[in-house]
Amino acid sequence: MKEIRIGMLGCGTVGTGAARILINGAELIQSRVGAKLTLKRVADIDTETDRGIRFEPGVFINDAWRVVDDPEIDIVLEMIGGKTLAKDLMMRAIENGKHVVTANKALLASHGNEILGAATGKGVEVAYEASVGGCMPIIKTIRESLVGNRISAMTGILNGTCNYILSRITDEGVEFETALAQAQAEGFAEADPSLDVDGFDAAHKLAILNALAYGMEINLDDITIEGISSITPMDIAFARRFGYKIKLLAISKHRGDSVEARVHPTMIPFSNPLSNVGANLNAVTVTGDAVDDIMLYGYGAGMLPTASAVVGDVADIARNLLSGAAGRIPLFSYQPDRIQKIPVMPMDEIAMTYYFRFAALDRPGVLSKIAGILGDHGISIKSVQQKGRQSEAAVPIVMMTHEAREADVKAALSRISSLDIVADRPVLIRIEDENGDEEM
Repeated sequence: MKEIRIGMLGCGTVGTGAARILINGAELIQSRVGAKLTLKRVADIDTETDRGIRFEPGVFINDAWRVVDDPEIDIVLEMIGGKTLAKDLMMRAIENGKHVVTANKALLASHGNEILGAATGKGVEVAYEASVGGCMPIIKTIRESLVGNRISAMTGILNGTCNYILSRITDEGVEFETALAQAQAEGFAEADPSLDVDGFDAAHKLAILNALAYGMEINLDDITIEGISSITPMDIAFARRFGYKIKLLAISKHRGDSVEARVHPTMIPFSNPLSNVGANLNAVTVTGDAVDDIMLYGYGAGMLPTASAVVGDVADIARNLLSGAAGRIPLFSYQPDRIQKIPVMPMDEIAMTYYFRFAALDRPGVLSKIAGILGDHGISIKSVQQKGRQSEAAVPIVMMTHEAREADVKAALSRISSLDIVADRPVLIRIEDENGDEEM
């Protein structure tokens, strides 16, 4: 039976999980793949910490370059993370004719065009299922299962940390800081959670999905990104009153000559299946012209769910090696000569419906003054809720709008925030509702 040798760079959480599956599940994998997959080298700067895995003598080393330069290794697993050393090692592996598996969404979102271009030139595979959605096979679904579909939209909960935090605020009414501390205590958030809670992790994943779905180059720089740190229990309570939940969504829509691509807190109706995705789970819906809407759902992070996707990629490459079919599926889903530079639509040009909350002094004429400014910018109010009686204290005024253009909304809110009757910066949350103004 043919032996396929694997080298792994980095043995942190996901690397340890991948090693555990490859070693403990060796017989099962062999029976499914038809080859013996051998973990020949594992490189990590920390070779002393017990990972709970028994490696064969000489397997665990502290020199990553020995792995990518080893002529006997067929597949390299990049589990280091980051965008500097990981990129250098990956490019060296590709130059040496090795196939690569990675979960590094930040690296692919920033340098994927260069990396996958190099791999295509060398005729080697770069597999990256684990980079988006953990154990959800969203990349395989787009590249293979939906190959006959023109994809028009994708909407996803792509960050488990944010989903956990928003679920805690929704279910328990706690403030953001408390929910974040709970996430850190449970191991769902890093000590420095900014990459997650500021929306960048979800944006990395969306940039990759856009390229796969629409045949465009990866473009992270033009994606609009907003995080969840400003979301309060008050806004979640108002959203519930209107029939919505608040989720951090990655939203993509193909507009023909451009693509909408944005990550931000979003109100979605209770009828939307994504509203029921709780805790640290991920989900993504894809709209295709043949399948209509489909949804994938599962754990987007964690040692074994992510490692499962890594090992699935290893198995795919191993099968291709056995059949001599490397390069059978284009790395970007589309053939290289069909990939285009499709621009991301400027956020200011996008029209949708909005939720506003103003902290305004409870005085006569306040509501009409705010509504007047909105009207000056072509923003029509759909509903209003105002709490409180006349006093010197600021009270919340909540408005839901009909469809309005983002640039007009920004201009109106800038004027409103400068009023002396407004005590704090207005809150804006965008709404995605299939029963909204587009069908009215």
